[in-house]
Amino acid sequence: MGSWKHCLFSVSLITALVFVFVYNNQLWEKKSLLRASLFNASLLAESCHQIVKGKVFYLTENALKTTLRGSSCSEYMSQSHYITETLSEEEAGFPLAYSVTIHKDFGTFERLFRAIYMPQNVYCVHVDGKATAAFKDAVEQLLSCFPNAFLASRMEPVVYGGISRLQADLNCLRDLVASAVPWKYAINTCGQDFPLKTNKEIIQYLKGFKGKNITPGVLPPDHAIGRTKYVHQEILRTKNSFVLKTAKLKTPPPHNMTIYFGTAYVALTREFANFILQDQQSLDLLSWSKDTYSPDEHFWVTLNRIPGVPGSMPNASWTGNLRAVKWIDMEDKHGGCHEEKGTDISRSRTLHIKSASQ
Repeated sequence: MGSWKHCLFSVSLITALVFVFVYNNQLWEKKSLLRASLFNASLLAESCHQIVKGKVFYLTENALKTTLRGSSCSEYMSQSHYITETLSEEEAGFPLAYSVTIHKDFGTFERLFRAIYMPQNVYCVHVDGKATAAFKDAVEQLLSCFPNAFLASRMEPVVYGGISRLQADLNCLRDLVASAVPWKYAINTCGQDFPLKTNKEIIQYLKGFKGKNITPGVLPPDHAIGRTKYVHQEILRTKNSFVLKTAKLKTPPPHNMTIYFGTAYVALTREFANFILQDQQSLDLLSWSKDTYSPDEHFWVTLNRIPGVPGSMPNASWTGNLRAVKWIDMEDKHGGCHEEKGTDISRSRTLHIKSASQ
């Protein structure tokens, strides 16, 4: 009984402090923020009640609101537990840039965005040009609550395995380079990503590379040689777009480049991003890659293997691999992705860099 009284006292104290905070900051007109704070106090009361009764506490509803539902931005951000203040001096001095390429599953994207969001970072979101109007509107509405997040200035109708997928990342990279945020690394993600490390842990990991780009990869294995040996064509349809392989041979790569094969998900310095967008070697490789298969798996890694390029790692191999990927066509081997009973992923603050299913 003593524990229950202690919980009631704690909840009462928290509620009283909320009212004092609102009064002292002249926020009475922002009733949405007050309601959100009271919601969190009632959540604490429910938790105490369950614990005192000797039960395991499960949320009756997901603490992450998956739409704004007419709520103000302040209420939405409070109820969804966004981090709105920089957590450390180290993080303040090492802002990151994120590109997020999505086409469906708004709730999944929202969880990713909330997990990677930090006020000192900057975020570009590319929505597939083929996505529904309702999906685009939902993403735009969410991003309107955050001054450091925006939609890409140019949207591509993305075809999996085609040049449009790489172009989507490049569109965001160009927008991020134009940002006033002095970011140190740009990290690209997709809608099925979820982080496995905190923002601070990611920064500490990136600092270990001392200004080098992270583009893991090797010389093409046998199964990947045909991707750049033969001409491929994007076939864009209302449904089931795809990349068609032809029997036509490709011309040799420009500038006598050696083509590498690697991950499509990378961490790039700002200097390298400028090289990507402006240098003639990069522009020529992009043009040459337009009729290859999955060019995002050779574009970054090939350029980062060129000696003298800003932050290059000519002999990196798979050094710095950023991703743990669960492919959907291999679920019989890895068991798929699932949420354990009692886990509230919307409250997690311990995950980062990536667990993906595509």
